Amino acid sequence: MKPMMDQGSLEAAIKRCTRVRELRAIHAHMVRANLTQETFLTSKLMESSAVNLPGHVSCAHRIFSSILYPNLFMWNTIIRGYSISNSPITAITFYRDMSLCGISLGVCGEFGALELGKWVHSYINKKGIKIDLVLGTALVGMYSKCGSLDNALKMFEGKPERDVTAWSTMIAGYAVRGHWASHSGLVEKGHQIFNTMWTEYEITSQLKHYGCLVALFCRAGMVDHAHKFIQTMPIEPNVVLWRTLLGACEAHGYKDLADHISRKILNLDPTSPENIVLVSNVYVSLGRWSSVSQVRSLMKDKTPKKQNGWSSIEINFMVHKFIMGDESDPEGEKIYGMLQQMATKLKQVGHVASTVDVLHDIDEEEKLYALGLHSERLATAYGLLHTPNGLPIRIVKNLRVCRDCHEMIKLISEVYNREIIVRDSSFSPFQRKGVFLQ
Repeated sequence: MKPMMDQGSLEAAIKRCTRVRELRAIHAHMVRANLTQETFLTSKLMESSAVNLPGHVSCAHRIFSSILYPNLFMWNTIIRGYSISNSPITAITFYRDMSLCGISLGVCGEFGALELGKWVHSYINKKGIKIDLVLGTALVGMYSKCGSLDNALKMFEGKPERDVTAWSTMIAGYAVRGHWASHSGLVEKGHQIFNTMWTEYEITSQLKHYGCLVALFCRAGMVDHAHKFIQTMPIEPNVVLWRTLLGACEAHGYKDLADHISRKILNLDPTSPENIVLVSNVYVSLGRWSSVSQVRSLMKDKTPKKQNGWSSIEINFMVHKFIMGDESDPEGEKIYGMLQQMATKLKQVGHVASTVDVLHDIDEEEKLYALGLHSERLATAYGLLHTPNGLPIRIVKNLRVCRDCHEMIKLISEVYNREIIVRDSSFSPFQRKGVFLQ
């Protein structure tokens, strides 16, 4: 009886496959080894049969059908496989089923999967499917989250019917592009849309609309303007708006205002561990160590939930996800080789890493090493390896991108002459031609 292959050997074997019968043999081996529900291996097996070996998507279909809980990568693989095999009806059927499973345009926006979202939009148009208010708003949201604001605005302005959700989605779209907003007229356009809600459509602005405008001002670096806007709002601001402004104060060095807002946040919600951690981290970045100790003393028995950070990038309809120090990708050697090349080029242009956002209690050398393994750097390296010159590199991070990674991405864009678009959960003080940090 042949010994069972381990995961590393199977990954290498899948990569070497040039015939579908070889993939079937590997799949049979995985069945015997009870590895068919191992998502990474199964995803790569599907990709090889559906994409790398055109004409054999039926093999990927059989594998897909055996998976109890297929992930987004698997759905994307089977959809792309049928689309390039001239079977668009089957592809859209899978997309419909994918939507029923809760994976739809919203997820395209969540992971920045612009190409998949564009493909669905194109198919909707070709088949004459009516884009109603709900579907139109979903498309606006997908385009704006993926960094394609022109397409989002085109969808928005092309619909005669717009409800509160549609307006909220469009204003939020301007807010997420704030790093270059002040230089491209987006602040004025976003403000205009906000005012038009009432003047032309008599839609009363809600707190979420004011919040989008505050975010727009903050992302454009207009901290004082955002502060005055909050103070003069006809609606009582909630803690979310103050947290947005606090992030802008930290990013732009408004120490006195940051201290004032931090105290306001703790007064509004002193029991929230997340607020305590946020304020504590702000004080750390501002060098207010006595305040850090005072705030952290509030923690006591409160245990904040830690959210794991990840970054994703879409290449050829496939969403690739990375975590800090990720070594699981079969192309890990190439990725880390590109990271080393990037580090060398950064040194050549005089980049000096900033460890101010590395809050671990470790020495400086360890902080520098940790910075170099951040997930957004891995995604950037993967994008440089797999995205042709002339096409933008689009990266999504679920948490806030640290300041050194922002600076790194700006310089990498200049050194490699590439457009890089990054969307994170917050905003950044940095901007540069060719780089849109959303």
